[in-house]
Amino acid sequence: MSNSVRKRWMSTVVTVTLGVTSAVFGAQLAEPTNNLPNPYQSVSTWAKMPAGRNWGSTAGVDIAPDGKSVWAVDRCGKNTCVGSDLDPILKFDTSGKLLTSFGKGKFAFPHGIFVDKDENIWVTDAVLGDGRGQGAGGIGQTVQKFDKTGKLLMTLGTPGVSGKDATHFNAPSDVVVAPTGDIFVSDGHGTGTNERIVKFDKNGKYIKEWGHPGTGPGAFSSLHSLAMDSRGRLFVANRDNNRIDIFDQDGKLLDSWEQFSRPSGIYIDKNDVMYVCDSESGSAAEAHQDWTRGIRVGSAKDGSVKYLIPDPDHPEKGTSAAEGCAADKDGIIYGAEVGPKRMMRYVMKK
Repeated sequence: MSNSVRKRWMSTVVTVTLGVTSAVFGAQLAEPTNNLPNPYQSVSTWAKMPAGRNWGSTAGVDIAPDGKSVWAVDRCGKNTCVGSDLDPILKFDTSGKLLTSFGKGKFAFPHGIFVDKDENIWVTDAVLGDGRGQGAGGIGQTVQKFDKTGKLLMTLGTPGVSGKDATHFNAPSDVVVAPTGDIFVSDGHGTGTNERIVKFDKNGKYIKEWGHPGTGPGAFSSLHSLAMDSRGRLFVANRDNNRIDIFDQDGKLLDSWEQFSRPSGIYIDKNDVMYVCDSESGSAAEAHQDWTRGIRVGSAKDGSVKYLIPDPDHPEKGTSAAEGCAADKDGIIYGAEVGPKRMMRYVMKK
């Protein structure tokens, strides 16, 4: 019996039953979904940055309400924006032309981005315990809402101050806004952070929270991304636990899916096509060795997985491939890469 098979076989002894769903938490149960077609071709030179500026680490990308324009966050040419005079929030048209940028001096470690139906731009900003974003001096640990011109409309959290209550975050990783206007924040990014989901009303008033560090049902380890399907279910990238957890908007755990591999980012379009990017399998701390790193495309309705776009740089070690992903109305996929420092574009092969 191989080590990988033995690992999956041994994991069955810690299976727990959750409603009608049987899942293993904190262990590898599902067989790798690697043998899938890839009908996409990659384009690495799509986005045109201003003269003299290169991409830094980028973990966040979303699509404007027009279904075509692309909003992204870039960590100011590096992996932090502390001390930089560059704008981290960028908007591109379909040709890759930079249309606008803003946010200079307002971020330490921008991470997740969400564009709402009115084209307001929501961005999470972390300060991580491993030093990224440290020394920010009054910035970081927030979720900021801007209009499309860069005017600041709302700030959740207390800038530069960590905590775990209604007015403080500790490494917020992503944000999503429901059609009702309720705001959901994934507050946590690994060891020593909060690892919780926090819900606010449309005015930023705290409503409730759920979750805690750990591996079992309702626990999180390295919260990394949020998305919402057409039914209003909240999908959570529970990265270090190698699963997607699905909740209702009151925090009830509905299901857990392992078939999309080790999720760093999730994007769900209006037809419930789901894009899940895995930037770490087989590389970060030798995690999830049997799974192919890349972007899996499937369904948020039934959990089926249809395509796999492998990491363009395989077998690169360390964090590689997209950490954040999104798809426009034509199904063109955008992958925000932290390790390779670029924004990839994937189009259907002709």
